[in-house]
Amino acid sequence: MRVILTGGGTGGHIYPALAIADKIKEREPDSEILYIGNEMGIEKEIVPAAGYEFRMVPARWLERRKNKLDYFCQLGLTGAVTCGGTAKALSIMRKFRPDAVIGTGGFVCVPVVLAGKMYGARTFIHEQNAFPGAANRLLSKYADRIFLGFSEGGEYFGCPEKLVYTGNPVRKDFLGITREEARKLLNIPEDSFTVFSFGGSMGSETINSIAVRIIKEVNGKEGWNVIAGTGSAHYDEIVEELKSSGIETADNIDIRPYIRDMHVCMNGADVVIGRAGALSVAETTICGRAAVFVPYPEATGNHQYFNAKAIAEAGGAILAEEKDLDVDEVAERIKALKDNREELEAMSRASLSCSPKGATDKIYEEIKETLQK
Repeated sequence: MRVILTGGGTGGHIYPALAIADKIKEREPDSEILYIGNEMGIEKEIVPAAGYEFRMVPARWLERRKNKLDYFCQLGLTGAVTCGGTAKALSIMRKFRPDAVIGTGGFVCVPVVLAGKMYGARTFIHEQNAFPGAANRLLSKYADRIFLGFSEGGEYFGCPEKLVYTGNPVRKDFLGITREEARKLLNIPEDSFTVFSFGGSMGSETINSIAVRIIKEVNGKEGWNVIAGTGSAHYDEIVEELKSSGIETADNIDIRPYIRDMHVCMNGADVVIGRAGALSVAETTICGRAAVFVPYPEATGNHQYFNAKAIAEAGGAILAEEKDLDVDEVAERIKALKDNREELEAMSRASLSCSPKGATDKIYEEIKETLQK
């Protein structure tokens, strides 16, 4: 099988694409895979590091403007860039000769999937969220199949015959390591209560405020460990805030600008604090970790709230909306879990029960079946 994958801008689009790529290579080791991204996205760093060939094409988002003139100017600029990206992607495809083109979201998918349709390859898109992104809604008419991370997302696509509920793909790394192995890699004692916080590649002031509150209280305390992924934009200010508070972080505190070993940190933690993007929720639940989800309030269609609500109602997470957030209260609830292992284990089991099972296998099988028709 010869496959082109595309998806960019955030890890939430990139890592599902890599999970699909890994599954294709697992099932068909002789497959040829090429990833097409955009120079403005973090995919240009993540994909080559994962071992896949990477090419770039021009692509651009569409800015929403209230002023009609500004909007039409933006529309024209985005259209021109998209045309250029489509032409370049088509040129790549004529040399690579893909059987399938798979998009997982982000504006770079538009020129690549359009080029795939023009080339004559079978085209697929995967929508991770309950409320689809603009790129996938646009591309749905050109796709042979639309894979859904949440079944609720199907109501926004006007082509029910194309819809396949698969769940969200999670990289096999998350399933290939035990809690004990993860803790050895992280140098964390087996019996230490470990909190892992992260707010994505850009970070989150809200998530960081919870982490800082906990760090100030447990720094240097036996039986506690904290791993805090601050986001590169917030790392220096968090370090400075702790220093200005007179805190010299001890060995039980690990503050990082970016989390590159997410599967290790997730599996090594007792409690995860994070946003409720589809990928984060899938990774947290596949590891069976109790969570505190703080949905990003500006997410399209408020989809992060509904992602988090589903896990919270099952008993696997605490849902803390940003508009009502009390940092001290969240910190106290996390501390209470340390002293109530029975509740912690119940949350872990509930989290695992919500996890996506076999998503990459389902996607592979649908692609294979479509190619054989």
